[in-house]
Amino acid sequence: MHCFTLTRQDAVAHLVLNQPSTLNTMHPTFWRELDEALTQLHRDGSARALVISSTGKHFSAGMALETFDGAIAMDDSSPEGRAAIFDLLSDMQATFTRLETLRIPVIAAIQGGCIGGAVDMVTACCIRYATADAFFCIQEINIGMVADVGTLQRLPKLLPLGLVKELAYTGRRLPASKALSYGLINEVFDTQEAMLAAALQCASEIAGKPPVAIWGTKQVIHYTRDHPMDDSLRQMGWVQGAIWSNAHVRESVAAMKEKRAAQFPDLKPLAWFREL
Repeated sequence: MHCFTLTRQDAVAHLVLNQPSTLNTMHPTFWRELDEALTQLHRDGSARALVISSTGKHFSAGMALETFDGAIAMDDSSPEGRAAIFDLLSDMQATFTRLETLRIPVIAAIQGGCIGGAVDMVTACCIRYATADAFFCIQEINIGMVADVGTLQRLPKLLPLGLVKELAYTGRRLPASKALSYGLINEVFDTQEAMLAAALQCASEIAGKPPVAIWGTKQVIHYTRDHPMDDSLRQMGWVQGAIWSNAHVRESVAAMKEKRAAQFPDLKPLAWFREL
């Protein structure tokens, strides 16, 4: 991959944005490679947690502005052109939604600026760690447009609505200290090295749990976030009935008593019907 490196340590996958010279901006190749990497992880089933980190001064400066002058055609000259914008954005949104629907938890490790499209990206992750110098900026309003790839849909579920409106209307920066106090990030670290170590340690802890139980937990949390209580409790019953394993419970208890790492099967690899 050109924009990323993807490595594995045991059951923890680590995806690194690796274009610091361009502030890890997002262009069509970035989107394509991210989509391919996430699809690979989703289908394979052997990774049990994913850490996303970055290189250089900033996590990502968001969308590469030159993209709008070339690769991406935003034709506002006709109803047909404007209608096509919908499908273009839907395709872009789907890539970040893969982070949310990935079968494993995703931990973002954020240093420096998390700007524009990068906010769209990290709000789709499960857990966010940041360095003390990190900040978040809904940059789109500063360049005359509405944030359109997930920020305005996910951020109100993570921050107070009044704060979201302030950030979205003004384009102001939200520093890591305030992001921590509002719960957008889980923890702040003095250095990028300490942050990444903590993110990988968290991922390793997650990887030690039964993958299918982690899968079920992620399904239930996201469903509950978006549905009424009665529906959510009903869905909880369906999920538990689908994934309950006496063997996993026995293994977890035995491992705790014997002070050893528990052993659980990976998620099953996925095969798409259209490819059979």
